Order: sequence, then C-alpha cells, then structure tokens
Amino acid sequence: MKKKKILLGILAGLGCAIAGSAITIAGISYALGFTGDSIQNLVRFVGVRRFIESRYVGDVDDTALMDGAISGMVQSLGDPHSLYMDPKMYGQLMDQTEGTFGGIGIYMGFKDGKVSVISVMDGTPGEKAGLQAGDEITAIDGTPTSEYQPEEIALHIRGEVGTNVTLTIHREGEEDADYTIERATIQMKTVAGKMLDESTGLGYIRIGNFAENTGKEFQEQLTALEGQGMKGLILDLRENPGGLIKSCTEVANLVVPKGPIVSVVDKNGKTQEYDSDLEASKYPIVVLIDGNSASAAEILAGALQDTGAATLVGTTSYGKGSVQVVVPMYHDDAVKLTIAKYYTPSGRSIDGTGIDPDVVVELQKGAGSDLQLEKAEEVIKEKLAD
Repeated sequence: MKKKKILLGILAGLGCAIAGSAITIAGISYALGFTGDSIQNLVRFVGVRRFIESRYVGDVDDTALMDGAISGMVQSLGDPHSLYMDPKMYGQLMDQTEGTFGGIGIYMGFKDGKVSVISVMDGTPGEKAGLQAGDEITAIDGTPTSEYQPEEIALHIRGEVGTNVTLTIHREGEEDADYTIERATIQMKTVAGKMLDESTGLGYIRIGNFAENTGKEFQEQLTALEGQGMKGLILDLRENPGGLIKSCTEVANLVVPKGPIVSVVDKNGKTQEYDSDLEASKYPIVVLIDGNSASAAEILAGALQDTGAATLVGTTSYGKGSVQVVVPMYHDDAVKLTIAKYYTPSGRSIDGTGIDPDVVVELQKGAGSDLQLEKAEEVIKEKLAD
C-alpha cells in the first residue's frame, strides 16, 4: 500500500509539473502559430523530455537527447533522402561538396531497400579493389546496411585516410564476397572530354557528377573541343548520381536553348524556375543515360530532351525528381530535408519513374564494346549528315 502511495505521489507530482508547463507551452505555441494537435504534441514532447531529465536513473546528456529527438522526427518521414546530420556527418558532406574527402571513390544509389554502386571513380581505391557499377553493398564492416539510414551509409564508408573499410558485395551471378579497401584522399574531377572523330568533328564529354566546380570544368572542356573543330557532341551522363542543382544549371546554360531548364515546386505550390540564356544550340547533341543517371543528371537530360536540343540514347534513368536542402543548426549539425519536386520544361515530374530515352539500347554485360556509345555515334553522325 505504501509503494502505491509513493508511486501515485510521483505521478501526481509529474502531472502537476507537466500541467504547469503545458499552460506556458500552450501560450507560447499559440503565439507562434501552433494550434490544436500541434500544441498537444508539443506538450507531449516537452513532458517526456522533462520526465527523462528528472527521473531517469542514469546521466542525461541534454544535447544527445535533443539530437536523438530531431533524428527521430526526420526518420519518421520515411524519406530516404531526408536525414539529421550530426557534426561529423555534416563536416563530411561539406568536404565532399567542396571536392576533397577521405573515402574509396564510389557513388551510391538507394532504391527498393538496396544500396547499389552507381559508379566507381577512376584511379581510386574502389576501382583498384575491383568494385563495379551495379554491385550491391549488403554490409559495412560486418554490419548489414539495412541497419542504417540510407544516407548514413556514406558516413560509415568514409573515414580517416589510411584506414580500412570492409564492404560485403553481392554481384549478380557470383557468391557474396568481402572487399577490404584502404581509404584515401579523393580528389574529385567531375568532367572529362576528348575528340572521338576529328574528321567529322565529333566530340565527347562525360560528367561524373555535379559538384562545386562542374560548371567551370565543363566550360573548359567545351571550349577546348570547340577549338579542335567540334561540330557535334556526345554528352555522357551514365552512372551520374546528380549533385548540386546550381552546377547543373551552369552546364545547362551552355547547351540548353533559351527558356526553362527546370521548375522546382515546393509544398505550398511556390515555383522557382531556372532558365537558360543561350540563344540557340550550337551543334547537335546526343545524351547517354542509364538506370544510374539520377537527380541533377536527369534535370539536364530532361531539359535537353524537352527542348529538342538532344536525342537521348540508353536506358530509363533512375527517377529521383526531388530536391533537398541542407539547413545548418546551432551545434555544427544540420538537417537535410526534401523540400520540393522538380519538373522538366514540359511539366514532367519523373520522381519514381525516370526519363525514357528516345533510342533504347541496353548495355550488355560481357560485350566487347560499348553498344550505347556506338549507337550514340551513329545517331549524331546522321544528324551531322543532314
């Protein structure tokens, strides 16, 4: 009986504390524009937080408590592209965006609950270890990838230069295998170009992803090829996972004729349109895409297709038609949140569906040549002959 009285006393005291706080919270919440269920949920949150702080038997780290609460909120959205980033993860994201970071040199895609290698950068530890586009990463250092949020996975693969990470790889037609790879400093050069056929003026540019300097790198390659007499361009966006929309639009301004490049529409229907100032296309273009062409790569491919400035060759693209923003917070941490969807110039949303090529060409494993590139050359030579 005595124990029951003590328990009731504790609960009664807690109830009074929560009730007293609730009145204050409700007043502040109302002033900030919260109403109804929002106020009740805020009261619930503060009540539980206060209960943990006052009654939990162990030590309570207030910052860790709030980090966990914020992370839980973002996870509850069920969006693989939205994520709470602690200071370490946020710092690594900034390093990657700026172009240099410690890792193994792979780009990854997250779809249907799987983590796949989209592309492997030339001259990196990942390439030397034998990783290939299409490989599925099932575990990192023995921990299944299913135990991580999708965008946490990069955090566990990257690390201090000179240390090792072990990836368990599932590859179609082979037994699962572990690849132990030593991390290195990754220098990201995102654009490469060359003349494929000087006699016909056929140029080729590959964009690996859209990072901070991609627009500048593309301009340099384009100028160099034009100086060599380029009359037609093959733009290779295969295995391009996307990146910064700013860099994408910088590239688009050099190849997409005057008009819309992409429209970004937020939750409230507010639209931000990115436009090209290019008066007209300078030469025929063929764009190569595949199932790993995603996000910003799809924006560029979609704009070129919709405006009639290019013919797309390959297979249907990845289908990531959403836009994320990274919002820094007060402890060197941040929240990455999906805030909008993008639409191609014709009004298409390709989120979850991708962009279909004008000419479908499957890239067959084991083929002695690049059938997609060969078809692209055939298509553009026909354009040049017209």
